[in-house]
Amino acid sequence: MADEANKKPFDPMEPWRGMRDAYLDVWSKSMVDMVNTEAYAQAAGAMLDTYLTASAPFREALEKAMLKTLEQLAMPSRADIVSLAERMTNIEMRLDDMDAKLDDILKVHAKADSARRAPSPTAVTQKTAPQAKKAGRSRPSNRGKK
Repeated sequence: MADEANKKPFDPMEPWRGMRDAYLDVWSKSMVDMVNTEAYAQAAGAMLDTYLTASAPFREALEKAMLKTLEQLAMPSRADIVSLAERMTNIEMRLDDMDAKLDDILKVHAKADSARRAPSPTAVTQKTAPQAKKAGRSRPSNRGKK
């Protein structure tokens, strides 16, 4: 009874599946080998070159028709968008340069302000010397004299 439960039911398509899988394995290996050759690369390059040469006039005609259509619809073309993008990039670069220059100016200004606010060592000694002389003198009092 255990042998009957472990057995798979008979499938008449199983041999065909096995042959299909073996055929696809052999086919894929042979195609990979063929595609990796220099002759295939040259043939594919020649076909691509021929296609691009033959399709160039059609592509140019399509581009001209698209430009006229976009112009009539008052829509920008690809060249217009690229031109705007270049201008915006130029403006952005100039703004970055101006920002860097303003930062430099602010740093110089901040250094000048801090130097102006901080008293110099000679100014400190000049202020304290006269004050020390004044502190040593006695002033006559004017009280009682009228």
